[in-house]
Amino acid sequence: MDEVEVVVAHSERATLRVGDVFLKVDADQARIDVEVEAMALVPVPTPEVLWRKPPVLALAALPGTTLGRLGGPATGSPAAWAAAGAAIRTLHDAPLPARTGQAGRSVAAVTAELDAECAALVASGVLPADLVARNRRVAEAALRPWTPAFTHGDLQIAHLFVDDEEVTGIIDWSEAGRGDALHDLATFTLGHEECLADLLVGYGTDVDLDVIRGWWSLRSLLVVRWLAEHGFDPFAPGCEVDVLRSRM
Repeated sequence: MDEVEVVVAHSERATLRVGDVFLKVDADQARIDVEVEAMALVPVPTPEVLWRKPPVLALAALPGTTLGRLGGPATGSPAAWAAAGAAIRTLHDAPLPARTGQAGRSVAAVTAELDAECAALVASGVLPADLVARNRRVAEAALRPWTPAFTHGDLQIAHLFVDDEEVTGIIDWSEAGRGDALHDLATFTLGHEECLADLLVGYGTDVDLDVIRGWWSLRSLLVVRWLAEHGFDPFAPGCEVDVLRSRM
């Protein structure tokens, strides 16, 4: 019998691996609905849906490996990063879906959440006030009008797989929808700033690097408390707090 591996687990959802099958358990069926619908629409490789029986979605494992992990070294070659950039560009050029995704919230809504979170970080003593203030200023660059694209919405480096410098699939589409393309690029390179240039070679278009840096700060500020409260460590080397410190 195959061993059961807990890939990720917290109060909202859990993902288990049994052999070549991933089992996603999510009490919120709307998230699973979005994921299945997005995978059917996108012009990039995604896992095969094996079966679905709420609250469980079974997906086939993808071949290949990720390009690294947050808090660890980037492991992919420049060509592999360029291939990832090309796949992300293909996604962003796809016809727009009807749904607005995580990367598509209004500037006003994101600004309000960011300001509230910055205040909470300082009031609780989780982060120093000067670190929060500096990154809040950097984050301002991301708070601007943007042209909608088909976005993944949570394109962490662990969500894209490459085999022999070819993208074999992208996973975890529950936040997909219309959104800011640079949100995806920034999320993918969070903690791996040195790989951004290789990614953009494949992406194939000029981007505003200040906006990318703004999203690095913004995303990190928004998730520090949530991660700490759900059993993750944003203070680990190379993770979100180090990303914030790098802006100082």
